[in-house]
Amino acid sequence: MEAIELSGIRKISNLLDHYPNAINLTVGQPDFPTPTKIKEAAIHAIQKNHTSYTTNAGLLELRVAASNFFKMKYGFTYNPQTEIIVTAGASGAMDATFRTILEEGDEIIIPSPIYTGYDALIKLTGATAVHLDTTKTNFIPDPQKLDALITPKTKAVVFNNPSNPTGAVIPNDTMDALVKVLSKHDIFIVSDEIYSENTFEGTHRSFAQYPELRDKLFLIHGLSKSHAMTGWRLGFIFAAEKWATHVLKAHAHNTLCANQPAQHGAICALTECTEVPKEMNKQYIQRRNLVHHRLTKMGLPTIKPNGAFYIFPSIKEFNMTSEQFTLKVLEEADVGVVPGSAFTPIGEGYIRISFANSIEQLELAMDRLEKWITNWRENERHMVPDPPLI
Repeated sequence: MEAIELSGIRKISNLLDHYPNAINLTVGQPDFPTPTKIKEAAIHAIQKNHTSYTTNAGLLELRVAASNFFKMKYGFTYNPQTEIIVTAGASGAMDATFRTILEEGDEIIIPSPIYTGYDALIKLTGATAVHLDTTKTNFIPDPQKLDALITPKTKAVVFNNPSNPTGAVIPNDTMDALVKVLSKHDIFIVSDEIYSENTFEGTHRSFAQYPELRDKLFLIHGLSKSHAMTGWRLGFIFAAEKWATHVLKAHAHNTLCANQPAQHGAICALTECTEVPKEMNKQYIQRRNLVHHRLTKMGLPTIKPNGAFYIFPSIKEFNMTSEQFTLKVLEEADVGVVPGSAFTPIGEGYIRISFANSIEQLELAMDRLEKWITNWRENERHMVPDPPLI
């Protein structure tokens, strides 16, 4: 525990309490309220005294709804009786999965930069994260580089698609190539697809759609991002029965079960509110386009994201660490962003901006950031270098 630190995201977001006028572009949280129908379903559950424990795996009705939802969306099927577990958020799903498959001495490959929570959970098992650098390939994991990193110690590979913090979406042809690599190795695949419903162009493709991966895949999912339910803490694990049986034990001894009123809300989300993500995405696309345009205009190298609600511009020209950059922007421009170093050391030289905020707030934040950058460049131009030593 001494070797683990709090999330770099939270380090910055917690500082915002001291900057009441700052615009918060740090935490990955939809600014939309949870849809009314979902809230009413949970309220109704409470009023009916549905507040007791459920089975460890969660309400069967919810597991059936989850199975049906993903079958309808992507064509793959998991048995709700034996292959789906309802967890306390996708983080709870990831924790239970890692504690099931990892042990001391194992290695697990993570395409990076990536959400920092994985690294900490891996350390707690005694395993080691091996980072696959994606900064030279537009934040898309390269199949050949992945193959080269796999050793006898490799127990699993983690994917986050769409990606936090970059918003990158793995193209279909690249995913096909990755699956070819993964199929020839006896390793697990852990695919965190919490942002699948926040794919802006084309249709999300899941690793669960590949039958050849079925027996070694753990699919992590949830409703936090798709249905603005971050605080409800509702996630899912989809896995073959032979593995789900063991993951259920890790989940049960930690959490026992996900809270019951939230599960009733989740049933409503998956059966009556299936179009909600599309409506949110319309606004996310407008926001993404605005922020990408403004960052590009500022001269910050920026790849346009195709999913999630993050953008990951380079700040390498500023000759400071990403943490120094974020602190200066917070103190001097009243804009809160996250240092790229929070997403493994490979994220150094970048910042993450969440565009899960209103157009008005994003416009104002970009104005402030542009003014700060302009001033910084002006000051750099007028700095007179020290005369050479004779």
